[in-house]
Amino acid sequence: MRSQVLFAPTAVLLNTFRMKVEGLRSPYQKVANLYHLGRMLDKIRLRQAERLPAEYLPNFGLVAGLDGQLCGFLGVEFSAVCERVRQGGTDDEIAEWCFQHGLRTSKMQVRIWNESARKFGYDDVAAKFLARIKAEDGLEHRTDIVTTFDLIDLREGRGEGSEASASLESPSPLR
Repeated sequence: MRSQVLFAPTAVLLNTFRMKVEGLRSPYQKVANLYHLGRMLDKIRLRQAERLPAEYLPNFGLVAGLDGQLCGFLGVEFSAVCERVRQGGTDDEIAEWCFQHGLRTSKMQVRIWNESARKFGYDDVAAKFLARIKAEDGLEHRTDIVTTFDLIDLREGRGEGSEASASLESPSPLR
């Protein structure tokens, strides 16, 4: 039977506001032109080195989270990516392995993934989760925190607000 839990209980998540984790990139930093891939690889490496903080473990590789969404998009199993990371290699080598064993993304597919990923938590399945975390952190008043990327970067001390939130609130005209 598949678990119905979409996200781990928030009480165990990043309760240390502005927690800086050495070696953990922003989800905005791209690897192979994809948002979140570098961060996912960082989390896997940190976990394998037993340096990923306990607060991150409940959502590590979670199907409904960004790790699972990216692996699902690429058509690779998270556990297989973990094993490939365990074997060593650069980010680009591991990305190439993902493309060889799953989806080799076109420019349009990369664009679709990146737009979906950067908006994760904005009026979608993760929105209630994001609202709950914001409430626990006393951030309900922060209208600039509208996506998971925004919250991650704020909590990890990478700035006030995000690159994405402004474009979500005022869409640019089609070109």
